[in-house]
Amino acid sequence: MKTPVGLVTVALAVAILLAVSFLIATSTRGQEQAFGSSAGELEVRTVARGLVNPWALAFLPDGKMLVTERPGRMRLVTAEGQISPPLKGVPEAWASGQGGLLDVVTDKSFAQNKTIYFCYAERSEGGGRTTAARAKLNDGNGRLDEVKIIFRQQGPLSSGNHYGCRIAQADDGNLFVALGDHFTYRDEAQNLGNHLGKIVRIAPDGSVPSGNPFAGRAGAKPEIWSYGHRNVQALAINPATGEPWEIEHGPRGGDEVNVAGKGKNYGWPVIGYGIDYSGAKIHDATAKDGMEQPLKYWVPSIAPSGMAFYTGKLFPKWNGSLFLGALRGTMLVRLTLNGNTVASEERLLQNLHERIRDVRQGPDGALWLLTDSSNGRVLRVTPAAK
Repeated sequence: MKTPVGLVTVALAVAILLAVSFLIATSTRGQEQAFGSSAGELEVRTVARGLVNPWALAFLPDGKMLVTERPGRMRLVTAEGQISPPLKGVPEAWASGQGGLLDVVTDKSFAQNKTIYFCYAERSEGGGRTTAARAKLNDGNGRLDEVKIIFRQQGPLSSGNHYGCRIAQADDGNLFVALGDHFTYRDEAQNLGNHLGKIVRIAPDGSVPSGNPFAGRAGAKPEIWSYGHRNVQALAINPATGEPWEIEHGPRGGDEVNVAGKGKNYGWPVIGYGIDYSGAKIHDATAKDGMEQPLKYWVPSIAPSGMAFYTGKLFPKWNGSLFLGALRGTMLVRLTLNGNTVASEERLLQNLHERIRDVRQGPDGALWLLTDSSNGRVLRVTPAAK
């Protein structure tokens, strides 16, 4: 029986479309671009693309990366750009507004225990809350095993914004988890009776470790480490001091870099350098006794997100710098540090025109970035070949 001409035409068109799509995908994987910097020309290579709003990446000892996608998927990505199917066993995340599956980090002893920690927006009746979990990565079977929720944010629920949701593990193994103010409840950032607008410190099993500043105080949540935060979007341990550093979004202006000190109050919404989205005044002042000043702030806002202290050998001139991504600012930012002082700022990759969601130093000493879009990319930044 003869095949109808129309079906042949359709089949041919589909084959051509698939071939073109494959050529586009393979031609952009490994694509390199060059950008200037104070350390010389930078080479930015697309390692992988096609991720939907990737939010965080974490390196594994074998060179693979765990990458979260905000709609609720976690994948493995190889250094060559191969992307796995979504891992099974990941809890359901509420992907609404700014919520979804957000940060992921590996345990300091991952090579022995295969443990990871991740946080996400969990739906509850009437809204969402930031929730942190631990699990064992079963790479061979493409799944997470022994998934256990270790922390749930308590306080008024979010309608979809300001979850915070970054995790950093200290040298002692305890976890710092950054929690947003849920946008409509900004005054709660000053209330020690809930977890909104706080950074908490918990043990890997979720218990309260010794040394937390408000443990035992009546009416205060014992997990709280610091408070008066708005919407923390970057959290990392400074390798030079062992202290947690955080970067948070202001409203219209007033993004901040802070050392998250034990028991310290960072002032939101009482003090700050921004204004409301309507243009109205928010803060009483820019400074007040008992409230910390930022190490650096941005007016207008650049919407910082994801940061890494650089300790690698590929960029010796930049050793000790703090790198962060910018969403609204669509760039990579390098801050030169002098102890706990920000000495200068360098803006990089502005011509890339990408929202940079996460920044990590890879085991190869390169800077690895995630771009925040429906066709998100994994980028590798190295010195350009001479």
